[in-house]
Amino acid sequence: MTHIVVDPVTRIEGHLRIEAEVDGGQVSNAWSSSTMFRGIEIILQGRDPRDAWAFTQRICGVCTTVHAIASIRAVENAIGAKPPPNARILRNLIIASQCIQDHVIHFYHLHALDWVDIVSALKADPAGTSTLAQSISNWPKSSTTYFKGIQDRIKGLVDRGQLGPFGNAYWGHPAYKLPPEANLMAVAHYLEALDWQREFIKMHAILGGKNPHLQSFLVGGMATPVDPNAQAALNVHSIAAFKDMIAGAKQFVSQVYIPDLLAVASFYKDWAGYGAGVGNYMVYGEYPLNDESNSPLFIPSGIIRNRDISKVEAFDASKITEHIKHSWYDYAEGDDKALHPSAGETKPNYTGPEPPYERLNTSEKYSWLKSPRYDGVPMEVGPLSRMLVSYVQGHEQVTGLVNAVLKKLEVGPAALFSTLGRVAARGIETQILVDKIGDWVDELAANMGSGELRIHDNSKWEPSSWPKESTGAGFHEAPRGALGHWVHIKDAKINRYQCVVPSTWNAGPRDAGDTPGPYEAALVGTPVADPEQPIEILRTVHSFDPCMACGVHVVDTGGREVTRVKAR
Repeated sequence: MTHIVVDPVTRIEGHLRIEAEVDGGQVSNAWSSSTMFRGIEIILQGRDPRDAWAFTQRICGVCTTVHAIASIRAVENAIGAKPPPNARILRNLIIASQCIQDHVIHFYHLHALDWVDIVSALKADPAGTSTLAQSISNWPKSSTTYFKGIQDRIKGLVDRGQLGPFGNAYWGHPAYKLPPEANLMAVAHYLEALDWQREFIKMHAILGGKNPHLQSFLVGGMATPVDPNAQAALNVHSIAAFKDMIAGAKQFVSQVYIPDLLAVASFYKDWAGYGAGVGNYMVYGEYPLNDESNSPLFIPSGIIRNRDISKVEAFDASKITEHIKHSWYDYAEGDDKALHPSAGETKPNYTGPEPPYERLNTSEKYSWLKSPRYDGVPMEVGPLSRMLVSYVQGHEQVTGLVNAVLKKLEVGPAALFSTLGRVAARGIETQILVDKIGDWVDELAANMGSGELRIHDNSKWEPSSWPKESTGAGFHEAPRGALGHWVHIKDAKINRYQCVVPSTWNAGPRDAGDTPGPYEAALVGTPVADPEQPIEILRTVHSFDPCMACGVHVVDTGGREVTRVKAR
């Protein structure tokens, strides 16, 4: 038996350590440990609830908007604020554009190098790459000359020893299966995706003044004015700009991302048999379609248990708890206690070894992540959960795309419960959203045309209109999965605040019953050809798209310098 430590796991946000035991060429046991401390909940105590979104948004620089959305919804739920229609539409546009960009970035820039051998592209025949690209898509950048230029750029980097993000990887690993021509195509699209995402996310700059960390959120609505006749507002020119960005996104997703995903997956269909994990899936739901309190959601909520896709159970927020048996925290009533987030506690208690260390004591506490559970069991959250729940509930667009992908890859629905299933689900969701987002632009334009220009509900802005004491919860489907914020407001100040984020659900350690979390369960059975180069472990972990900065936050309340970055 071989003990493997992957620390840090790269191409993620934050600090993640994976320890695994490999026996007979596959993972027999695994532990997931986040090695950063969480502190945002502590910082928020005593502050104005209307400011919480600005603090929580800075939990992460990758997820950007997601904590602002969840925070504002939690405070609105607590004080009874009801945003007007344009605020709902603007938020849907922000959420959807974030998700579209984030998924494309994940596929190409965070996950692709687990499947694509960059160095192999130097052996490719550019004419063969051109033939391959034209056989799967009508994307215009597919000539022999174009791919020869990309190959020359790669060769130049290699010759100069300046591989940059490509410099430290397992090139030549036997687990890579793509032929050189496919690798060259993937590298070209990796570079194109960098340019595309920069242009597409300008939508956030228009909607929120900047990206990351938009500045246009307000409890009770939004701060971005809507007026077709005003220069300093969202107007007809803004609508035209949105339509152009969406048209470009549709073209890139349908002609580059989806064909690449299917092409890569066709060489790795065996990965439909690895990484299944806990088999339970949870979705809060997202994108309200009207302004009623019980509005239908474009992406519905629900629970799937034990990989049973014959039914979806209704989501019940009261069933969420967090365990700390194996987390570096204390609960007042004992470590075996499970608390609902509305009563959650953030009391750090590090009992682990002094870094650097060779091995964690996984029989004790071993992570800064807590262990969330729904009705006592671990839940996977994220694009796969969303697409499964939508598929089982008969969501027309999701059902059509899922069936088309399964048919193209010649696999059955059981293939969805896997590492490859997560990769495919993320692409399917991207296509669904890029096809839908234009409807919200049209809805905003229609409101402008009818004179409906309201963006904020002022009736609940002043604390004098609030209850003396109240609690609220805000739910959001972030790109990485189900995100929840819980707030307790007392005398117009935050008395208690808790965040339970997607990567806490997925990457959390064992609970009080020693039941593994989704990462830990998904890694069991993963083949490992070379324990010194465990690329297979990275494939499954990256398929979840980890974001440890969301799960645990580095905080120095004394204001001391933690690190210094020199610009050159």
